[in-house]
Amino acid sequence: MQTNIQKYRTLALQFAKQWRDPRMIGLSLFLVTVLLITWSGVKAIDANYGLQRQISKLQQQNTVQKLSNDNMKLQNDYYSTPQYLELAARKDFGLAAPGETVLIVPRAVALAHTVDLPQPATGVAQKQTHKPAYQRNFDAWMDFFLHRTHTGN
Repeated sequence: MQTNIQKYRTLALQFAKQWRDPRMIGLSLFLVTVLLITWSGVKAIDANYGLQRQISKLQQQNTVQKLSNDNMKLQNDYYSTPQYLELAARKDFGLAAPGETVLIVPRAVALAHTVDLPQPATGVAQKQTHKPAYQRNFDAWMDFFLHRTHTGN
Protein backbone atom coordinates (compact mmCIF):
# COMPACT_ATOMS: atom_id res chain seq x y z
CA MET A 1 0.00 0.00 0.00
CA GLN A 2 1.38 3.35 -1.05
CA THR A 3 1.47 6.39 1.18
CA ASN A 4 -0.32 9.57 0.27
CA ILE A 5 2.90 11.25 -0.84
CA GLN A 6 3.66 8.44 -3.26
CA LYS A 7 0.11 8.58 -4.64
CA TYR A 8 0.43 12.29 -5.28
CA ARG A 9 3.85 11.76 -6.84
CA THR A 10 2.52 9.16 -9.27
CA LEU A 11 -0.44 11.40 -10.13
CA ALA A 12 1.91 14.32 -10.75
CA LEU A 13 4.06 12.17 -13.04
CA GLN A 14 0.99 11.04 -14.98
CA PHE A 15 -0.16 14.67 -15.25
CA ALA A 16 3.28 15.72 -16.49
CA LYS A 17 3.25 12.93 -19.08
CA GLN A 18 -0.15 14.12 -20.31
CA TRP A 19 1.15 17.66 -20.77
CA ARG A 20 4.13 16.41 -22.75
CA ASP A 21 1.79 14.78 -25.24
CA PRO A 22 1.61 16.87 -28.48
CA ARG A 23 -2.18 16.49 -28.62
CA MET A 24 -2.53 18.04 -25.14
CA ILE A 25 -0.20 20.89 -26.05
CA GLY A 26 -2.18 21.50 -29.25
CA LEU A 27 -5.46 21.38 -27.36
CA SER A 28 -4.25 23.87 -24.77
CA LEU A 29 -2.94 26.21 -27.48
CA PHE A 30 -6.31 25.92 -29.22
CA LEU A 31 -8.15 26.77 -25.98
CA VAL A 32 -5.90 29.77 -25.32
CA THR A 33 -6.48 30.98 -28.89
CA VAL A 34 -10.25 30.55 -28.53
CA LEU A 35 -10.22 32.47 -25.24
CA LEU A 36 -8.19 35.32 -26.75
CA ILE A 37 -10.49 35.54 -29.78
CA THR A 38 -13.56 35.48 -27.53
CA TRP A 39 -12.11 38.22 -25.32
CA SER A 40 -11.32 40.31 -28.37
CA GLY A 41 -14.88 39.84 -29.64
CA VAL A 42 -16.36 40.83 -26.29
CA LYS A 43 -14.23 43.99 -26.24
CA ALA A 44 -15.33 44.84 -29.80
CA ILE A 45 -19.00 44.31 -28.90
CA ASP A 46 -18.61 46.52 -25.82
CA ALA A 47 -16.92 49.24 -27.88
CA ASN A 48 -19.70 49.04 -30.50
CA TYR A 49 -22.35 49.28 -27.78
CA GLY A 50 -20.70 52.40 -26.34
CA LEU A 51 -20.45 53.97 -29.78
CA GLN A 52 -24.07 53.10 -30.53
CA ARG A 53 -25.16 54.83 -27.31
CA GLN A 54 -23.19 57.93 -28.31
CA ILE A 55 -24.75 57.88 -31.78
CA SER A 56 -28.23 57.53 -30.30
CA LYS A 57 -27.60 60.40 -27.88
CA LEU A 58 -26.31 62.65 -30.66
CA GLN A 59 -29.28 61.74 -32.89
CA GLN A 60 -31.66 62.68 -30.09
CA GLN A 61 -29.85 65.98 -29.58
CA ASN A 62 -30.00 66.56 -33.34
CA THR A 63 -33.75 65.87 -33.36
CA VAL A 64 -34.32 68.24 -30.44
CA GLN A 65 -32.27 70.94 -32.18
CA LYS A 66 -34.24 70.45 -35.42
CA LEU A 67 -37.50 70.81 -33.50
CA SER A 68 -36.16 73.94 -31.84
CA ASN A 69 -35.17 75.34 -35.23
CA ASP A 70 -38.61 74.54 -36.65
CA ASN A 71 -40.20 76.23 -33.65
CA MET A 72 -38.06 79.34 -34.24
CA LYS A 73 -39.04 79.37 -37.93
CA LEU A 74 -42.73 79.18 -37.01
CA GLN A 75 -42.26 81.92 -34.44
CA ASN A 76 -40.50 84.11 -37.03
CA ASP A 77 -43.31 83.43 -39.50
CA TYR A 78 -45.84 84.46 -36.83
CA TYR A 79 -43.94 87.70 -36.18
CA SER A 80 -44.35 88.65 -39.83
CA THR A 81 -48.14 88.07 -39.93
CA PRO A 82 -50.55 90.99 -39.99
CA GLN A 83 -52.24 89.73 -36.81
CA TYR A 84 -49.02 89.99 -34.82
CA LEU A 85 -48.16 93.37 -36.27
CA GLU A 86 -51.61 94.65 -35.30
CA LEU A 87 -51.29 93.29 -31.75
CA ALA A 88 -47.80 94.75 -31.39
CA ALA A 89 -48.97 98.15 -32.63
CA ARG A 90 -51.86 98.12 -30.16
CA LYS A 91 -49.69 97.02 -27.25
CA ASP A 92 -46.49 98.97 -27.81
CA PHE A 93 -47.74 102.14 -29.44
CA GLY A 94 -51.35 102.37 -28.23
CA LEU A 95 -52.62 102.42 -31.82
CA ALA A 96 -56.08 101.32 -32.87
CA ALA A 97 -57.80 100.22 -36.04
CA PRO A 98 -59.75 102.83 -38.00
CA GLY A 99 -63.04 103.62 -36.25
CA GLU A 100 -61.90 102.31 -32.85
CA THR A 101 -61.51 104.48 -29.79
CA VAL A 102 -58.63 103.85 -27.38
CA LEU A 103 -59.46 104.21 -23.70
CA ILE A 104 -56.63 104.51 -21.24
CA VAL A 105 -57.65 103.37 -17.77
CA PRO A 106 -55.35 104.26 -14.89
CA ARG A 107 -53.87 101.26 -13.10
CA ALA A 108 -55.34 102.24 -9.73
CA VAL A 109 -58.86 102.40 -11.18
CA ALA A 110 -58.46 99.05 -12.95
CA LEU A 111 -57.15 97.35 -9.81
CA ALA A 112 -59.94 98.83 -7.67
CA HIS A 113 -62.52 96.81 -9.63
CA THR A 114 -60.76 93.43 -9.52
CA VAL A 115 -61.81 90.43 -7.48
CA ASP A 116 -59.33 88.67 -5.22
CA LEU A 117 -58.90 85.00 -6.03
CA PRO A 118 -59.49 82.60 -3.15
CA GLN A 119 -56.33 81.31 -1.47
CA PRO A 120 -55.61 77.58 -1.67
CA ALA A 121 -56.99 75.54 1.19
CA THR A 122 -54.66 74.74 4.06
CA GLY A 123 -54.53 71.93 6.60
CA VAL A 124 -56.43 68.68 6.15
CA ALA A 125 -58.20 69.66 2.94
CA GLN A 126 -54.88 70.52 1.30
CA LYS A 127 -53.39 67.17 2.30
CA GLN A 128 -56.35 65.37 0.77
CA THR A 129 -56.00 67.15 -2.57
CA HIS A 130 -52.38 66.04 -2.85
CA LYS A 131 -53.06 62.32 -2.60
CA PRO A 132 -51.29 60.05 -5.07
CA ALA A 133 -53.29 58.99 -8.11
CA TYR A 134 -53.70 55.41 -6.91
CA GLN A 135 -55.13 56.66 -3.57
CA ARG A 136 -57.62 58.98 -5.31
CA ASN A 137 -58.65 56.09 -7.57
CA PHE A 138 -59.15 53.77 -4.59
CA ASP A 139 -61.17 56.43 -2.75
CA ALA A 140 -63.34 56.97 -5.83
CA TRP A 141 -64.10 53.23 -6.05
CA MET A 142 -64.89 53.08 -2.32
CA ASP A 143 -67.26 56.05 -2.73
CA PHE A 144 -68.93 54.25 -5.62
CA PHE A 145 -69.37 50.92 -3.81
CA LEU A 146 -70.44 52.48 -0.50
CA HIS A 147 -72.80 54.96 -2.23
CA ARG A 148 -71.03 57.99 -0.76
CA THR A 149 -71.53 61.31 -2.47
CA HIS A 150 -68.32 63.06 -1.35
CA THR A 151 -65.30 62.18 0.81
CA GLY A 152 -63.19 65.30 0.40
CA ASN A 153 -61.48 64.24 -2.84
